[in-house]
Amino acid sequence: MLPPIDELRELISANLTAFDRRQVPPAEGVRRAAVTVCVLEDPDRRPYTILIRRAPHGRNPGQWALPGGRLDDGEQPVEAALRELAEETAVTGVEVTGLLDDFVTDSGFVITPVVAFGGRQRPVPDPREVASVHDVPLEWFLAPGVPRWRGELLQMPLGPSIVIHAPTGAILWQFAEVALRGRELRVFDVVQPHWTRT
Repeated sequence: MLPPIDELRELISANLTAFDRRQVPPAEGVRRAAVTVCVLEDPDRRPYTILIRRAPHGRNPGQWALPGGRLDDGEQPVEAALRELAEETAVTGVEVTGLLDDFVTDSGFVITPVVAFGGRQRPVPDPREVASVHDVPLEWFLAPGVPRWRGELLQMPLGPSIVIHAPTGAILWQFAEVALRGRELRVFDVVQPHWTRT
């Protein structure tokens, strides 16, 4: 059972402040991206986050993802994460509460996950990049069977038709353990399915 939204914000902030985050140092030729785990609240103040389904064209077509994308030249990860969140879902003016470990993908990207709170905004997908936006109640992250394993593959079942694999699944697993439960968890060695390696 999660605490009320104001207490939850304080809990997540405290857990992320105490977390010894692992960062991949900037280096020449490293491709960087950033994503946002954005906590919103429904009209009854119940917390949820959003997942997007990528548009059927472009990079990773049709895949589940967190709002995010590549850093522009000279851009910092938090700045990029919030820009992409606004571009893809129209969610703006969020409060950043912390960061999770950088995740190095099999395709050579370093993804910086940013955790933020956005109040009662309603996401609106940008159809150029996003096929749909889906609400995922935070309590689902703490449900039995989340995560689950199929061989060496991590799966985050977060809805009737939503199953998330690495790298997004690994980031969400770390969010559940570190931000929500206050545990230490590293996910750098979580295996990515072949179809996410683009």
